[in-house]
Amino acid sequence: MTAPRPALSLPDHVSPEHRRLLAEVAERNLAEHGDDLVAMVLTGSAARGMTTPRSDVDVYVVLTDEGARRRTTRRSETVDEIPVSVAELEEVPVFGTQWWYSRWSFAWAPVLMDRSAGRVGAAVRRQAVVDVAEAESVLLEHDRLDGWLNYAYRALKNDRDGRGLERRLDAAESLPWLLDVVFSLAGRVRPYHKYLPWELRTHPLPGWDADELLGLVTGTLDGDPDALRTTFAEVDSRCRAHDARRPRPVLGPVIDAWGRDLELLRP
Repeated sequence: MTAPRPALSLPDHVSPEHRRLLAEVAERNLAEHGDDLVAMVLTGSAARGMTTPRSDVDVYVVLTDEGARRRTTRRSETVDEIPVSVAELEEVPVFGTQWWYSRWSFAWAPVLMDRSAGRVGAAVRRQAVVDVAEAESVLLEHDRLDGWLNYAYRALKNDRDGRGLERRLDAAESLPWLLDVVFSLAGRVRPYHKYLPWELRTHPLPGWDADELLGLVTGTLDGDPDALRTTFAEVDSRCRAHDARRPRPVLGPVIDAWGRDLELLRP
């Protein structure tokens, strides 16, 4: 008996050519794996409406544990198929480990087919969010908040002392730390740089205008002291708001520990 053609739920922006390729991937994997094929998840540029004529299609092929043991990543000029088991998908890598940054590949990623009664969809959504405990681990245990303050302070100190190149270098160095801070505070994994403007414009951080934040990012890269100070004021406010929802403050004390040096950071 011939296996039924798998039905795919595709976003409207997926091109006809990519639709054809994804249908081929689904049919081939169904033929190869049968009931071991659990789901397919679209990622990369095709998932987010950002393809160019040079874009390939990136898709996670979600398999049972047994099915995943028999598969390796399959790459071609047009399609990359990344096998993953349901159990692996439900594991949530912690900050600082090898697979932490792979988590964003699941952010806003459409599940094209799901034979798991929603289990895969829930796992995909969980990969891309940061709960309160994770956020505080990123900000405190991994020093992303204090580290960002350190680089921002050094940049402003260099500005005060007339060291223009040094100011710009420290300001640029502060950006990865800053992005970890603002996205963790919003309960999200930081996006890859390629997708930062897309995410901020299509899924804005609560209470923060996308173009305003992107302007501060650009200003920070330029070493603009006003951008650094405006960013500090916004981050400080968000840290205090986070603390107000917790039994005791945990982020404000990190900022307050800078004491009189905060005068250089404040607008």
